[in-house]
Amino acid sequence: MKWYYWVGVIVFFVLGVTTLIPAPASKPSLLGYYAHCSFTPISTIICWVIAGAIHWLGKRGER
Repeated sequence: MKWYYWVGVIVFFVLGVTTLIPAPASKPSLLGYYAHCSFTPISTIICWVIAGAIHWLGKRGER
């Protein structure tokens, strides 16, 4: 798998993790605490799905 696929996977995985970090916010997240992102479970899953899709596309291109 090419290096730029790994960069995409790492970036979107880290972005997903940062949405879970507690931080001061105007509204609580859907999980009930004040997080970096108000849509915490949804945005985390979206970021991780994108990371998985990039990984899958990178592996698919190796054939």
